[in-house]
Amino acid sequence: MAVFILVAGAFTGPYVWRDTAARLAADGAEVHTVALTGLGRRPEDPGAVVDLETHVADVLAVIDSVEAKGEAADTEAREGAEPGREIVLVGHDYGIHPVLGAADRRPRSIARIVHLDAGMPQDGVPALAAVPDGRLREELAGAGGRTTGELPPPARDDWSRWGSTAGLSEAALDGLTALAAPQPLGTLLQPMRLTGAVAAVPVTGVLCTGNGPGIEMLQMMVDVGEPALQALAEPRVTFFELPTGHWPMLSCPTRLAEVLTEAAAGGGHRLSSADAAGPPAHLRPFLLDVPERPRERTGNTDLYLPDGPGPHPAVLFVHGGPVPAEARPTPRDWPTLKGYARHVAGLGAVGVTLDHRLHAVTDYERAAADVADAVERVRADPRVDADRVALWFFSGGGPLVADWLTARPAWLRCVAANYPILSPLPGWGLAEPRFHPVRAVAHAGQLPVVLVRAGRESAAIAATVEEFLKEAERCGANVEVIDVPRGRHGFETLDPADDDARKAVHRAVAAVLARLTVTATR
Repeated sequence: MAVFILVAGAFTGPYVWRDTAARLAADGAEVHTVALTGLGRRPEDPGAVVDLETHVADVLAVIDSVEAKGEAADTEAREGAEPGREIVLVGHDYGIHPVLGAADRRPRSIARIVHLDAGMPQDGVPALAAVPDGRLREELAGAGGRTTGELPPPARDDWSRWGSTAGLSEAALDGLTALAAPQPLGTLLQPMRLTGAVAAVPVTGVLCTGNGPGIEMLQMMVDVGEPALQALAEPRVTFFELPTGHWPMLSCPTRLAEVLTEAAAGGGHRLSSADAAGPPAHLRPFLLDVPERPRERTGNTDLYLPDGPGPHPAVLFVHGGPVPAEARPTPRDWPTLKGYARHVAGLGAVGVTLDHRLHAVTDYERAAADVADAVERVRADPRVDADRVALWFFSGGGPLVADWLTARPAWLRCVAANYPILSPLPGWGLAEPRFHPVRAVAHAGQLPVVLVRAGRESAAIAATVEEFLKEAERCGANVEVIDVPRGRHGFETLDPADDDARKAVHRAVAAVLARLTVTATR
């Protein structure tokens, strides 16, 4: 029998688990909800500092209590009762920190750890690092080692700064606000202490796709070689998705209970390792059969030149990310970017691929500088018509669009974006308003924007696209949408047999080149 120990996230307590726990119990499981000190129960010593170790001790106390009960059950089992109680620790949001801390001290007692829309805490790193609000992180990081005091809970309209509220009813949001408690600062500021023993415990990740990436996107991140994510492809790790926001115990408690039951039984999707047989998705062939063309490499840019002396218009293809600095090949050599660049070169425009330094979500400023520098170097090439340039962004490169919408230079004839992220995702915590295309589109005037929308996009990214289109319509922006109904994020290498995807690529290329006064009929 599974024994679930449920640990809630920041500002919340056992009450958030009420409906999920009831369903688990109805299905025959034993359920314990942990009352963390300061969040679900009062400290025994009101003057004591409440920190992460305090919460680890709270979880350990429940584990030890369950184990003591299990020992008694084992004695009865020898007299005919049914044995087999397995502890499954579930940590939501901040709750994964005390869960991992406790499991590291009792690894042989734990059958599985479930990360419920939670990160991957590391030894020596405080929970503050996982707080999505960048400004709050900076403010608390400057607390000068202070571990006393409390962080007030969010106001009703501010919960979205801690995670997507998608799926929450008005009543649920009211209840979440009314019952929230201040978070003891020490729990966020004290570094995690792990010995490494927890690494042997089986793990399940439950990804809430309304709040961040799903399984397919996570597989892509593993494929590009992100070192911190390679452990996620180990056989002991499984994944589930829930199409909801950050609080599934309130938005879909019944489905969450079902997922937890499946996880306890070892179910779920397993990722492939980056060195698995066959190329990863981003290195598979481009969906169009594009002839090879000579390439000129200078610095971080590659030029694919059309026939004839020129000067020719140019299209710069800007990759997404974040992409780890160690990734090889680098993005300018990925089949999608090379395929597009060769294709437009065959149609009379200079195709340009480039590498930029978007290695983390905090790197948009330097990535933007890399792109701007590459643009100026390309425009300075005598074979390029400096007054006829288009920029084409992909995926996580979408936020970089904002600069060009806000202050359009006269030479920029078109901006294109494939399956882009057009506003910061809930878990990014970007306080900088600069990289926010939804806000920037109001300044775009009649700059042509070609937006290629994947029909099977993740919910979180699709929401940013819809928000962008709504704002574009409000302000009368010049946006052409090209839909790929069955296309996935990265469809150019994921869906090579999809006729609609190929037609969409042809249509998008023609739309961009038309803004450069090139007829795509070759």
